[in-house]
Formats: sequence, C-alpha cells, structure tokens
Amino acid sequence: MENTMVYKLLQKVKNDNPLVHNITNVVVTNFTANGLLALGASPVMAYAAEEVADMAKIAGALVLNIGTLNRDVVESCLIAGKSANANNVPVIFDPVGAGATSYRTESAKKILEEVNISVIRGNAAEIANVAGYQATIKGVDAGETQVNTVELAILTAKKLNTIVVITGKEDVISDGNRTFVVRNGHPALTKVTGTGCLLTSVIGAFAAVEKDLILASVAALTFYGVAAEFAAKKIGDQGPGSFQIEFLNQLSKVTEAELNQHGNFEKVE
Repeated sequence: MENTMVYKLLQKVKNDNPLVHNITNVVVTNFTANGLLALGASPVMAYAAEEVADMAKIAGALVLNIGTLNRDVVESCLIAGKSANANNVPVIFDPVGAGATSYRTESAKKILEEVNISVIRGNAAEIANVAGYQATIKGVDAGETQVNTVELAILTAKKLNTIVVITGKEDVISDGNRTFVVRNGHPALTKVTGTGCLLTSVIGAFAAVEKDLILASVAALTFYGVAAEFAAKKIGDQGPGSFQIEFLNQLSKVTEAELNQHGNFEKVE
C-alpha cells in the first residue's frame, strides 16, 4: 500500500458522497455530522427502532457507537446491524467505554455476538475488554493494558473474526493476518471531545467506497492524522476551541501532496 492510495480513496469518498448511517452518542452528533460533511461524505443520524433497518440497508456504511448508552440504543444498534448484514453494508463499531461498567461491557459484547461487525475501533482498554482481556479504564477514557497493542490487535482480530483498529499514540490496524501501524496524528485530538467517535465514522466513509477494509481503515487513519497535524500547525497555541474548528477545515482541505509527503504508515511483518 502506497501513500498515493490514501488520496485516491479520499477522492472516491468525495466523488461518491456515500451515505454514512450513524447511531452515535449525543455528545458528538453535531461534530460527527460536520466532520463527515467536511471530507465529502453524507451523514445521517437515525436512531428510532422503527426506521433504522430501512436506513441501514440503503447506507454505504453503518456506524454503531455506544457512548451514551441505554436500552433503546442497544435495540436500535441490533436492528440496524442485522439489516446492514442482510444487505452487505459494512458495520463499524465503536465500543465507547467498554470496561467502565458491566452494563457497557455486556452491551458491547451483545452487539458483537448478534451483529457481524466489519471493523471495531477503540482505544487499547476498550478493545481488550470486549475481547475478554484484562484492562483498566476510567470513565470512557483510555486505560492501561498489559498487552502490546500490535499483539492485542492481532489476537482480537482472530478471536472476533473482524478487523481491529486500536488508536493511541500509534494506531494499529489488523485482520489477524495483515497488520499496519499508522503514525500520524496530534495530541490536540485528545483535547476535543468526539475526535475518536468522528474517526470511527470516517472509517465508515472510507469503508463505503473500498471493499478491502484494511486498506480503507489505514487510509482513513492516515488522512485523519495528517489533517490533525496541519490543523495544530495552523492554529499554533490558540487552544482546543480553535483546533476543533481548524480540524474541520483541514478535513476538507488536505491535499494530495500533503498526504503523499506526510502520510506515515507501515505494514508490520
């Protein structure tokens, strides 16, 4: 995989304008919708159990996010996920805060058991907890694991039979056989709520236009990280409010030359 592929897939997102159906949390709905619009996708936020099956089957990708969890959210996730599976729509799952409470962990595992998940994205603690490994987590923030993230991604991908994306200082993507590390991004992303949730939806946008979901995931993370780097550089020391706005700008403005020059990923052998 070459850096040029990242821009090719970004252009495909812009040209195809895929519909990304998000069942996401109330904290990040606006930011997620604006982020998807900025890069060229078409977001829809449909939550009602009465309509999610119909929406999911016409989407390019379905994103399930349990950030603000309740019984109705789980029901809608299951209905939408099964509809997406029946209609060959990729399902991207963000198990926000898995491990923080037993209800949250059990709900994430229930979705994984009943829905065929194409890609699961989370921090190391979230991924470890849904896979049944020991990790500590505080609220819905990143925790500590005793397993190397590359090893954790590979083990979890094999165990859950899905593509695993673990995000952190370095991002790891694995299907159990092919594994990549992405080294783009900026610490400012941790100072704005919803940047991880938006990233999951951005993976959904790339998955909607590229059947090789490892390729789609690596491209999405590289693009996202480069946009963050340029946003942070642009605002200097202005702070997280300015970063959030400039990050949305950069999601729509990152150029082919910038991606080719600054994209930083490699395949792990």
